[in-house]
Amino acid sequence: MCFGGGGGPSQEEKQAAADQRVEADIAKREEVEKRAESKREDISEALSARTQQRGMRGGRGRRSLFRSGGAGFLGRFNS
Repeated sequence: MCFGGGGGPSQEEKQAAADQRVEADIAKREEVEKRAESKREDISEALSARTQQRGMRGGRGRRSLFRSGGAGFLGRFNS
C-alpha cells in the first residue's frame, strides 16, 4: 500500500524539528553548567570549612616526619 504522494515530513517540518533539538540541547547544557557551578561552590565551601576546622589557615597541611628538610626524624641522624 504505497501512497504515491511522497509521504514523510516536509522540509519546514524537518527544519522545525532541528530547531527544537538545538533549543533543547542549549537548555540542557545551561542546566548542566548551573549544576556544575553549584557543585564547585559546594566543594569549595566544604574544603574551606574543613580547613578552618582543622586550624590550618593556609599552612602546609600534613607534614612528613621523614622529609621535612632535615628537621624531621631522619634529619637527626644525617649529621
